[in-house]
Amino acid sequence: MTSMTIQRKWHTTAEVAEMLGFGLSKTKALVLAGEIRSVKVGRNRRILPAWVDEYVNRCVGDAERWSA
Repeated sequence: MTSMTIQRKWHTTAEVAEMLGFGLSKTKALVLAGEIRSVKVGRNRRILPAWVDEYVNRCVGDAERWSA
């Protein structure tokens, strides 16, 4: 018998905060400001993994421009 691992499609704000090493309030502020894209599902915000990568890449790009 083979077991399937279901990969999650969404992250919660708390999970994203942990991934980025940020506090929950900072992450929520970034989401509300539109810095990290999200969608509202019911009463909660959900964030695609690609949107986390998008935010990180934008931060790295900004840092590279300032240090050049």
